[in-house]
Amino acid sequence: MQTSRDRFLDVVRAGAILAVIGQHWIMPVLSYSDGHLATGNALATPGWWVVTWLSQVMPLVFFAGGAANLISFRRAPSTRTWLGARLKRLMLPVLPLMAVWLVMPDFLRGLGVPAQPLQVGSAIAAQLLWFLAVYVLVVLLTPLMVAAHRRWGLKVPLVMGVAGVLVDVARFNDLGYIGYANAIFVWVAVHQLGFHYVDGRLGTLTRRAALSLSAAGFGVTALMVAFGPYPASMIGMPGAPVSNMSPPTVLLAFLAVGQIGLLLAFRPQLNALAERPGVGTALSWLGARFMSVYLWHMPALIVVAGVTVYGLGYETPEPGTLLWLVMAPAWFAVCGMVLLGLLRLFAHFEMQRDTAGVTARVPQLVVAGLMISGGLLGLAAHGFAPLSDGFAHGPVPWVVLATAGFLLASKPVPVVDLLGRAVVVSEGAVVKR
Repeated sequence: MQTSRDRFLDVVRAGAILAVIGQHWIMPVLSYSDGHLATGNALATPGWWVVTWLSQVMPLVFFAGGAANLISFRRAPSTRTWLGARLKRLMLPVLPLMAVWLVMPDFLRGLGVPAQPLQVGSAIAAQLLWFLAVYVLVVLLTPLMVAAHRRWGLKVPLVMGVAGVLVDVARFNDLGYIGYANAIFVWVAVHQLGFHYVDGRLGTLTRRAALSLSAAGFGVTALMVAFGPYPASMIGMPGAPVSNMSPPTVLLAFLAVGQIGLLLAFRPQLNALAERPGVGTALSWLGARFMSVYLWHMPALIVVAGVTVYGLGYETPEPGTLLWLVMAPAWFAVCGMVLLGLLRLFAHFEMQRDTAGVTARVPQLVVAGLMISGGLLGLAAHGFAPLSDGFAHGPVPWVVLATAGFLLASKPVPVVDLLGRAVVVSEGAVVKR
């Protein structure tokens, strides 16, 4: 059992979130004319798909999350305590985002922003909540997956991987919607690899073994792209008939093996990097704001694009040209400054420590987690439409569902004992009323 903080995991998490930000800020190719915002993807440039094999780091996020979840789960006094704390910590940073974006579309409409760019921005602000929706489900499954890991070890991710292959076979044979099952099979399999890192199977690999693992992962990925139905890009591309991300294909599990092996090969160097005073301080700063950075980096992009593209008529240069290379650092710098400003306003929600005990029982927490996941998934799919368009078909039902889940995870509810008397659970004791 691990007792000290693993700096390698800190580096992986920090590198992953920085890669997510970098990819999302570099992708947009934007121009505005006559009420229409034209959007493109710089990574759709011929040959640039290879960048996504390293910049698509969601596998690393689930891998590091699996390791961190196993460590914290083993330290927790009970499953109830762990689940309650995890759900509240994941959902707290989302509350200000939802509050802001419930009113922002109507505010922007009042300023005269046309409907189409408003719809694009409102959809982008909610789009990344898909990750939290899936991650909450993975958290709910963690106690079961820890027990499975203890009993069956490496067989668990292998079985999940096989299930992922079967889902893809069905998906590519005219059963398209079944592909969404891989949102569980693929990401739980990668999450499970984090367990094997904590238990030493992956964490003790020699450099040669780690590089061999990496070569195997990337090699299988390349073969599946070359001879299978999978696109070469690890992110969805405009107009592409198939996406490796939405829903995820099993290809991402093999990509995860390649990426994890590559990082493990340089684990000593990454640990040494983390021990440097400046780097260690940056890792601690970023680690305390991880979810806030993830949630607000796209609104920061929306602000910059709104001012420069919509307000000032700026057009993204052709990707890869000298002008694009010159402008990219300035674009990043401005987006970074806006993000820092947003973090000053909203990051304290994530950083506050909840000292209240968890009083909800595990079934109540599971229901709460499902409500949170469903609400966030609804927001990711439908975006933050203006409230003036109608409550029933806008974001309100999804916001209410997710918020109700958060409240259910945070507070006890009356239950009824076998004698029909109301009881309330308080810090593990039953108090009769």
